[in-house]
Amino acid sequence: MADKRAEDEIDALARRIILPSQIVTDEEMVRSMHQDRGQKLARQDLWDELSQKIKFADATRLPTPGGESAAMLMAFGARSDLVAAAEDALYDGFAPDAEGLAALEDVLNDHPGDYPTSLVVALAHVDIAWSWRNVAGRSDPVRAAEQSSEHIERAATILAPFDGTALNAPSLIAARCALFAACEKRGVRVSEEYEKLIDLDPATPRHMRALGRHILPDYAGGLQKLEISARRIAAMTQDTWGAGAYTWVYLDALALKRRALELLDAEFFIEGLQDIASRKQDQHIVNHLTAFSAITMAPQGEEALLTKQARQNREDIHACLDWLLKNHLRELHPLIWSQTLLSPGLGPMLPSRRALVAKGRQTALRIIAAQLSSMLKDGCTITFSPRGIERQRLI
Repeated sequence: MADKRAEDEIDALARRIILPSQIVTDEEMVRSMHQDRGQKLARQDLWDELSQKIKFADATRLPTPGGESAAMLMAFGARSDLVAAAEDALYDGFAPDAEGLAALEDVLNDHPGDYPTSLVVALAHVDIAWSWRNVAGRSDPVRAAEQSSEHIERAATILAPFDGTALNAPSLIAARCALFAACEKRGVRVSEEYEKLIDLDPATPRHMRALGRHILPDYAGGLQKLEISARRIAAMTQDTWGAGAYTWVYLDALALKRRALELLDAEFFIEGLQDIASRKQDQHIVNHLTAFSAITMAPQGEEALLTKQARQNREDIHACLDWLLKNHLRELHPLIWSQTLLSPGLGPMLPSRRALVAKGRQTALRIIAAQLSSMLKDGCTITFSPRGIERQRLI
């Protein structure tokens, strides 16, 4: 009963927070535009045009507002029909239809030496390899391992003729990183390959976040290598991100493996948060950082299993919620908050978009109300705007 009363009080405070909410953000629209373009061109067999667009996006480092690679988004769209069909078949207990992949291989044969076409086909193999491992691996681990290995080796063969650095093509190196991350015998080279990628494209945070995720398995180096790599990347990208790269590398790793808190330099991580928020004031990124501090770094069930230092590091990062709200958050992106609530690796049966938006908004406003409760208890409202947050007394 006491919990219900406390929840009602927080909801009452939340109703006095005036925070603009973006149901469909600029980031989503731009991502969809690039993915849809890749999908449409592939469906219409306009591979020469797709190739030109991916090359241009690579050469110009064309980003979304939140820093995603347009080249990789188009490549994802181009293979999305095939990969989705393969995943659906595996979830239904069947092997993927070989005809779709054979048709994509025919496209590759029609465009010899064209790296964007090779990129799309190689990444399709990598994606299907992961699907075999993650979906079919539960019921038939031997066959899943065999099929996954075949797709990985085919992807390696397709990518082998191309040098991403010489071609000034970050997407090619990103594909090799994904390939190495999916293969235990190549996993030891994950950090080395990601350093090449980030050196070529330091402004794209997705590469650093992916490094943090992909280095976690023991075959890729594990937690010790995570700390070393985070510091190396921070030194490499200091002109672009300050200390921010250290934070980017750790961001997804901390969400996936709580023990990463034990080796973390929390002071350096928080300095990185501040550098990212001040250098990249895009509200998509600000919402990510704020939701991470508020939700991912909130106390969880395994708290007792963490060392004293790990608990202190978590508390210090969680405390960043206050200055992120007051100094940087200007609009709410509810989907980011609801996605932060979801467990990593959640299956495909997700709630509807409307439900995710509603849950994200409710979660964010409750957290903000609790954090700013001392500013609300006298009956004031709090308004978020481009000028910052303002308290207004009700008349």
